[in-house]
Amino acid sequence: MKILTTNIQDLLILEPKVFGDSRGYFLESWNDKVLLENNLNFTPVQQNESGSSYGVVRGLHYQLNPYAQSKLVRVIAGKVLDIALDLRKNSPSFGKYYSIILSEENKKQFFIPKGFAHGFSVLSEFAVFSYMCDEYYNPEYERAISYNDHNLNIDWQIPFDKMIISAKDIVAPCFKTAEYNF
Repeated sequence: MKILTTNIQDLLILEPKVFGDSRGYFLESWNDKVLLENNLNFTPVQQNESGSSYGVVRGLHYQLNPYAQSKLVRVIAGKVLDIALDLRKNSPSFGKYYSIILSEENKKQFFIPKGFAHGFSVLSEFAVFSYMCDEYYNPEYERAISYNDHNLNIDWQIPFDKMIISAKDIVAPCFKTAEYNF
């Protein structure tokens, strides 16, 4: 597995070795030893999966401390634009986001540490999205930031009239007024 850095500190891209033949493919999606050798200490306690159709935008979601979550995300089927927004007040990239295409073709994984809001948009007809978390879901500490905050200016690569947004995400606060404690 190859581990690549991004232009935002602590956000990482994991590229597994894919072994393909006439039967299909095999890849190792998780190897604790390899991650520890690369100074990535991540111990998942929960794995989640969502299925979404074209145009769905989920996010930007996070949990406050002490229940903040690091996530390792990947797409099993389809294609998404994945977004991580830095909420760490002392970070040089505070308020900046990083985007990456995750797909069944590229098989990349995206490591998002605590202190980031996370979201994605579905670019294919349907996508199956999987993520491992190092902290359990806690609804009392869950927060969100508006997907269409004009100050963030995120291009979700979906026309506005084709976006499918949850009622909860429609009313999420903008970045400037959101609650976070990182």
